Amino acid sequence: MLATLNKYRAAFSVGLQSNLVYRVNFAIRGFFSFFHLIVVFILWGSAYAGSPVIGGYSFAQTFTYFVALIVVQFMIGAFNEDYQISEEIRNGLINQFLLKPVNYFAYRFSIYLSARLVTGLLILLPLVVLFPLLKAHLTVPLDAWRLGIGLPALAMSACIQFGIAYCFGLMSFWFLEIQGLVILSMAIESVLGGQIFPLDLLPAWLFRISQYLPYYYQMYFPVAIFTGRINDLTAALTGLGIQACWVVIILGVGQVLWRRGLRLHTAVGG
Repeated sequence: MLATLNKYRAAFSVGLQSNLVYRVNFAIRGFFSFFHLIVVFILWGSAYAGSPVIGGYSFAQTFTYFVALIVVQFMIGAFNEDYQISEEIRNGLINQFLLKPVNYFAYRFSIYLSARLVTGLLILLPLVVLFPLLKAHLTVPLDAWRLGIGLPALAMSACIQFGIAYCFGLMSFWFLEIQGLVILSMAIESVLGGQIFPLDLLPAWLFRISQYLPYYYQMYFPVAIFTGRINDLTAALTGLGIQACWVVIILGVGQVLWRRGLRLHTAVGG
């Protein structure tokens, strides 16, 4: 058991060092991401100019949602994981994992965690710098239960994020190019994941449908818990249960794709 943990701790360490090499790029990306908030501030400020409340929420609550969304994206977003997996399959680099006692999923997940640690910490830099300008427009609920439910929700959101990227990356066993599939998934995620607008602004029937889809739990669910858009403890617990089911389903699909993909793999190169 200890030897197994040491293997993936080493992979985590390598990934951490690799990502630290590009820490300046991540920091710049973080600073530029906050320019997105300027657009959000202007657009939603105009929308709230005619009404102090939209969908039952004030401007401060909506703006807080988008600030938290950007932070969570850097903390758990699976940036390029699908493309990296795809490249390792197409170039034969994956062959080395077939000849060694290394679980490929665990290896990639260790790399993902190391990258998210770096980006998650670096996003705090622009947030600290800009906080004096933002604090007048932020409001954060302080209910004790939000932390107890929000942290597990955030962890499972990370599993869903990585799991979906992992599945799309494994599609390279069947397709030479997965870019179209990934772009389609990202487009759906942007809408049904709450990245363009809070999902509770959707028509009630469509919002209920979205609550049973995995995209709802990629970003929106943990952010909604932390920012107060989910105020009912029972609803939060129900969502946590559905989210856990999606984690099991997506990771299970990933294992099926891996086993079936290996049957097609010709092990050329590497």
